[in-house]
Amino acid sequence: MTALTTVDPAEVAKFEAMAAEWWDPNGKFKPLHMLNPCRLDYITSQIAAEFDRDLTQALPFKGLRLLDIGCGGGLLAEPMARLGAEVVGADAAPRNIPVARLHAEQSGLTIDYRHTTAEAMAAAGEQFDVVLNMEVVEHVSDPLAYLTACQTLLKPGGLMICSTLNRNPKSFLMAIIGAEHVMRWLPKGTHDWKKFITPDELYDLIRQAGLDPVDRKGMVFNPVSWRWSLSARDLSVNYVTASVKR
Repeated sequence: MTALTTVDPAEVAKFEAMAAEWWDPNGKFKPLHMLNPCRLDYITSQIAAEFDRDLTQALPFKGLRLLDIGCGGGLLAEPMARLGAEVVGADAAPRNIPVARLHAEQSGLTIDYRHTTAEAMAAAGEQFDVVLNMEVVEHVSDPLAYLTACQTLLKPGGLMICSTLNRNPKSFLMAIIGAEHVMRWLPKGTHDWKKFITPDELYDLIRQAGLDPVDRKGMVFNPVSWRWSLSARDLSVNYVTASVKR
């Protein structure tokens, strides 16, 4: 670990308290389990396009080194490993790592899980083709410093996928009131609405960090079908971006 870190101890503590429930589809991480197919659809399509990979082939991401920063229990790291990527999963919450390691072992997957930070890995000179930075930036103390560390971790030509929550009245209603208080999908206080970032703000931060934003999509929940889908127009609550290191 390094003293130069954007980790917010209070934010880490929230997820530490829920660590054992990562792989329970009806537990505290139910929203992520529901969102995961939508996230994976975006991630796989962006990686395939950027690195000219055919998703119909076996192990399409073979030869790519991928970092899942803020990996939690491994909900994204495991599918990436199954697609052939060499995966490193990093998390600032130490209790998440043994949960992730055990589940990967039980699933017959080789994933390098580490209790560390983006800043520490950047300082150590680690380099990746892809950095997955999903639902993390709204939990750090300094988003620009954190995104700059992620940029440092990318090889030239590398791809970062970054998702977060928009900041507006609708996101407060849906993500705070709806998810935490009404549906009780998440413990109260999981998110701080003031830390949410608008798509334009995130694009600006990404550019300041030295990356070139190339795409963004909304991730929209349909309460009738009870499913998430990607939207080119509706970025009002959850959204995801793709950026490259030229």
